[in-house]
Amino acid sequence: MLVSFVSVLALAVVLFCAVARPFRLPEAVFALPAAGAVLAVGAVTPDAVREEAERLGPVIGFLAAVLVLAKLCDDEGLFHACGAWMARWSRRRPQRLLGAVFGLASLITAVLSLDATVVLLTPVVFATAARMGARPKPHVYASAHLSNTASLLLPVSNLTNLLAFTATGLGFTRFALLMLLPWLTAVAVEYAVFRRFFARDLATPAEAAEPPEPVELPLFALATVAATLAGFAVASATGADPAWAAAAGAAVLAVRALARRHTTPRALVRSASLPFLAFVLALGVVVRAVVDNGLGTILAHLLPDGTSLPALLGAAALAAVLANLINNLPATLALVPLAAGSGPGAVLAVLIGVNIGPNLTYAGSLATLLWRRIAHHHRHPVDLGEFTRLGLLTVPAALVASTAALWLSLLVLGP
Repeated sequence: MLVSFVSVLALAVVLFCAVARPFRLPEAVFALPAAGAVLAVGAVTPDAVREEAERLGPVIGFLAAVLVLAKLCDDEGLFHACGAWMARWSRRRPQRLLGAVFGLASLITAVLSLDATVVLLTPVVFATAARMGARPKPHVYASAHLSNTASLLLPVSNLTNLLAFTATGLGFTRFALLMLLPWLTAVAVEYAVFRRFFARDLATPAEAAEPPEPVELPLFALATVAATLAGFAVASATGADPAWAAAAGAAVLAVRALARRHTTPRALVRSASLPFLAFVLALGVVVRAVVDNGLGTILAHLLPDGTSLPALLGAAALAAVLANLINNLPATLALVPLAAGSGPGAVLAVLIGVNIGPNLTYAGSLATLLWRRIAHHHRHPVDLGEFTRLGLLTVPAALVASTAALWLSLLVLGP
């Protein structure tokens, strides 16, 4: 009884501190002691901690490399070029700007992860809307939603994907092929809802304050990202860890930036977000304690078996609900090992739930919480009621449509 209580309390403290960030301290400051507490009371064994470290180690290394790669792409001017392109493409029409944000946010989330969309693209969207004289709300909300929804495509798009990828046993290319149709479907549903929900904001003519800038593409950064993506596929096909491809891409840009004195070794280490990586490992240990002391049994009874359409819908719905209750990262850690018993299709259905579901509440994902802070920093208050209404319109529709698309992909391509 004590170990169950301590486990649940530790998870609650970790999640609360990740959301509230008392004294603006890193999440790891609270997560590491919580992991030590569950180990001290016997809620998790040293062998289980070692297993979690072995399971999460490659994932954490991959994440570090992708974070460095995204930051170096920003230093090369990739996101500034995105803003210039959006301004030119939109031609002072808010509807076209929304389409541009959807296209770029979907691609950036898929290739460089949702963190790049939230941290690097969102400020660019604010600046582009201001330069055009357009109302920023539809476009800024789009970056928030797509940082979650558009992260379905590749294993590198989201930390939840990396965790699920190792459990599916699929190759990089196979994973992408199975998730392509669900990804396109979810983004299309979001776009249709956004056009109606923000119809009044989009109908207001933009009054451009500044002429659009010329678009100067950072070709070296684009070529490096393309080569890194190709490296992911090659590594997967040869049985190598895709983290090596991510590390190679980051290293190429890092050497160039250091040689040109555009960055420093200290800045590179900071861009890897080491405290956040420690938080992920500690959270994994705490979630393992909660799962081993009761939650796993409950979820095993609730999670449907098999890969029929009703079973996939049930798995996705359960994952979405759990993501909004305890955040999508703990939900992934808890559900993926259970879903793996039904095969890769069930794991991918869980992934749809934990990626799309967080658009319903602020606390659903850390990315949404970070986006909210960025919005407040730009003096753009986010209304809870409006955010929730938009989520109620997008999440169920996108969840059902993308899960049906996954079922169809499995039917045509095989598991």
